[in-house]
Amino acid sequence: MCGCFNLRRAARAVTRLYDSVLEPGGLRSTGFVSLAFIRAEGTISLPSLARALGVDRSTLTRNLRPLERQGLVRVSRAVNARMSSARVTAKGEQVLTRCVPMWKAAQARFEACVGAQRWAGVLAGLDTIARAAPGA
Repeated sequence: MCGCFNLRRAARAVTRLYDSVLEPGGLRSTGFVSLAFIRAEGTISLPSLARALGVDRSTLTRNLRPLERQGLVRVSRAVNARMSSARVTAKGEQVLTRCVPMWKAAQARFEACVGAQRWAGVLAGLDTIARAAPGA
């Protein structure tokens, strides 16, 4: 079977689970992951953030736009795009703090469905796939 189709199908299903659990907190899974990563880094350049999240720059911009509109992230755009950076605002900190328990609940639900041992194996396999895929 097609690796691309099956990985994307699984990713969409997992995304729906996390999105539904995070929705009451006002975030989607992409926003949560972006906020959490930015907070962990403090202030991060947009190219570094895109690399860390495994997305291209246009996808990163599209993912950050709603977070900016909600006042959760502040993006400082420099003349030189490589110098543009993002940081979490005080409001973003509050939303992230509220959503962390929701994310943990989604993670627990996911692991309960998949099984902790199976998930550990899948996670290792996904890491291998990410490193081996051309263009990764």
